[in-house]
Amino acid sequence: MIIKILPEVTIIYVLIFARLGSTMMLLPSVGETSIPTTIRLGLSLLITFILYPVVSKTYPAGISQNMALLFIYLAGEIAVGVAVGTASRMIMSSTQVAGTIIANQMGLGFAQSVDPTQGQQGVLFGNFLSMLAVTMVFVTDLHHLAIMAATSSFTLFPPGQWMPVGDFAEAAIMLVAEAFRVGIQMSAPFLAFGLVFYLGLGVLSKLMPQFQIFFAAMPLNIVAGMTLFAFLIGTLMLWYMDHVRDGFDRLVPH
Repeated sequence: MIIKILPEVTIIYVLIFARLGSTMMLLPSVGETSIPTTIRLGLSLLITFILYPVVSKTYPAGISQNMALLFIYLAGEIAVGVAVGTASRMIMSSTQVAGTIIANQMGLGFAQSVDPTQGQQGVLFGNFLSMLAVTMVFVTDLHHLAIMAATSSFTLFPPGQWMPVGDFAEAAIMLVAEAFRVGIQMSAPFLAFGLVFYLGLGVLSKLMPQFQIFFAAMPLNIVAGMTLFAFLIGTLMLWYMDHVRDGFDRLVPH
């Protein structure tokens, strides 16, 4: 009897793993490029093993006997996993927007390094905020909510039913717009600081046209910006984590 049901159990396990594995490879804090692929793969296999008794009931019986239906299910599971992982990563992208604006206001927009959370070049402030956001996700246990969102996708998008592409496209546009909105709101104090600072420098340059005021004031701009950043970083990140929690909470049905 065990040998007879083994192919069905294996196929359903692979389908669940296809969805959860695709999500974990893109999920913030868990699917970062700095984390080895073997660890992400092992975590996906472990979570699939834990959730198998719960979500296996959502798959129809006899699915292993129809290869065409099996490939359709597999493609649908991968598409849903990629969609959920991409949506989660969009929620976390506000830090790069805020960091880029802050760096430009302080005159450090050309100082770039590799962002370990994105695997590409980014400004120093954006990289710092991204790493800090990932750290705070683990400290505040929001990664549990992210994993719960991946699990809840079996309720939001039942197996065998194609993901509503139109609804997801609309949700993606909303997430991108909200990421830019939150990033600009986080950098709003630095925008105000830059406006006042450069306006004052413009007036001084008109009063003393022979003196290179912008060159002389650049160290002052950096020091003042770093001081403002040190005073506001706690408040900004606490407010940002509320945004992350609300974003992950949308992916969990209530």
